[in-house]
Amino acid sequence: MAAPNIVNVSNITGKTAVALLTTSNIDMITNAASSGKVYKVNSFIVSNVNGAAAAQVTVSLIRNSTEYKVASTIYVPANATLVVLAKDAAFYMEEGDVLRAVASANNYLHAVASYESIS
Repeated sequence: MAAPNIVNVSNITGKTAVALLTTSNIDMITNAASSGKVYKVNSFIVSNVNGAAAAQVTVSLIRNSTEYKVASTIYVPANATLVVLAKDAAFYMEEGDVLRAVASANNYLHAVASYESIS
């Protein structure tokens, strides 16, 4: 099924995805292949909750098994927050797309993504 025409939508639902990042890939947002929806990703924020050490974050959009970096190995200082994606840089996720994040250290980084499910 194709993604809906966003001019004639019947439903827009605000959503928030959260995760404690590790050194393994975490699928933050997944738009199923036959969802009939498009997702608008409005923001992606990463906070380092470790008080002593920095960590790196990589955020990727996976489309048709190909990884496209949204942010690549960006340092997040101790006790700091990084805005990876702000509303003025929002993008759409088509059916089958996955937004994935990974950290350079386990349990240092919290990720919060705000998005809209449009159908």
